[in-house]
Amino acid sequence: MELGYFSMPSHPPECGLKEGQDWDLQTLRWLDELGYQEAWIGEHHTAPWEPHPAPDLILAQAFLQTKTIRLGPGGFLLPYHHPAELANRVAMLDHLSNGRLNFGVAASGLPSDWAMFNVDGMSGQNRDMTREALEIILKLWSEPAPFTYKGKFWTVTKPDTMFDFLKPHIGPQQLPHPPIGVAGLSKNSDTLKLAGERGFIPMSLNLNPAYVGSHWDSVEVGAAKTGRKPNRRDWRLVREVFVADTDEEAWKLSAGDMMGRMMGEYFLPLLGHFGFKDYLKHAPDVPDSDVTVDYCARRNWVVGSPLTVTEKIEQIWHEVGGFGVLLVFGFDYKHKAEAWHHSLSLLKNEVLPRLKHLDAGMPKAA
Repeated sequence: MELGYFSMPSHPPECGLKEGQDWDLQTLRWLDELGYQEAWIGEHHTAPWEPHPAPDLILAQAFLQTKTIRLGPGGFLLPYHHPAELANRVAMLDHLSNGRLNFGVAASGLPSDWAMFNVDGMSGQNRDMTREALEIILKLWSEPAPFTYKGKFWTVTKPDTMFDFLKPHIGPQQLPHPPIGVAGLSKNSDTLKLAGERGFIPMSLNLNPAYVGSHWDSVEVGAAKTGRKPNRRDWRLVREVFVADTDEEAWKLSAGDMMGRMMGEYFLPLLGHFGFKDYLKHAPDVPDSDVTVDYCARRNWVVGSPLTVTEKIEQIWHEVGGFGVLLVFGFDYKHKAEAWHHSLSLLKNEVLPRLKHLDAGMPKAA
């Protein structure tokens, strides 16, 4: 098992935009120093608790401030970008990263973002646009000959050489392209089917482990369409994690601090508006009113001493049938920076060595 990080990025609404980015960069530097494998930075446009509209602005700085960690958007919201422009921008970022870029893509799930960009998310238009945009981007990177792609949402031309010297010339450093990751939330997730279909990295967002187990089914359904055999080592699970020296201290710093505040003020109400609280329940008959911060912390979060966290992660691993990378869900702890750094350090140095026997490439019973 390996460790990574998934950041929306999350900041309380009173946090300044630069102040929030400075914290994110500090965290990325720590992750690099601690030997985390990767980190993913989200994109949102109308959520004060998820305030960053351009993950590549963080990434361009972070690549200069880190040495080995792989970084990527988690992900670019493809319905809101012209595919040709984004293809060039991502390719350039791959060169700036010196080949450390992961290319995360997503369909966008916030109705307020849909409204800003006039995308009909209720009909699934966002998912259709995501598939088409990604197809165009990959074609621009892989097809050397001139072409015109006429899609439902975009018409894109890769022109032939003009005036003897003007021609498309920007392609990624990593060939045929940077590793592509897609995140999924819902049951029968279309994006996770896409991951299986195209051999992309599947990422399951922070839900109840009993629910997340169904996500791998979506990956396998997609893989079956193209005759692929997906590998559970590629599967990323996003979890809320806080490790401290004792269970009591970890609980106080998580449910009793910024993790609890963000979940209580933003994430739980948001899921409630969508009717998505079922995704957090350990059983279908649990009333929505019972799905509180305390319930999520006890049932879904990975909080406690190194020994407790080790036991919880191993339990989740077996419940879902095995996965390859645990992605720590990012929170804004700049007011208690040492505690957040200590948590990341304990997870890497004391918990992970106890989990090395978990190999997602082995049969489930292993």
